[in-house]
Amino acid sequence: MTNLDIIKSTYEGETSEENGKNLAKYVAVNISWTEAKGFPYAGTYIGLESVTENVFKRLGSEWIDYKFTPEDYIANEDKVVAYGTYSGTYKKTNKYFEARVAHIWKLNNGKIISFEQFVDSKSVDEAIR
Repeated sequence: MTNLDIIKSTYEGETSEENGKNLAKYVAVNISWTEAKGFPYAGTYIGLESVTENVFKRLGSEWIDYKFTPEDYIANEDKVVAYGTYSGTYKKTNKYFEARVAHIWKLNNGKIISFEQFVDSKSVDEAIR
């Protein structure tokens, strides 16, 4: 698989569970995962367990139909950028949002070593308030 194929497999599976399994399959043990400043889960997490605990579990429990819809990808050697739109409804406020986003992935020898999120978090912040 190419680096682009690996990253696409984390977004374009039949289910969220399939996407998660693909991520786990290709992630490096010590992945560095950075959620953008201003985003509710801002920070850098090391390792898939930390990412799961601090990001994915919260997304799953705090939101209804939270998702990233990729618009396109840009691949260059060891980097892949996925860009598109986040959407979802925050459970506590029942407010829906959409936000533009880009994810920068870095890979080494077929393993994902880092992820960095860039997002217009204003609409996300408005949904949770």
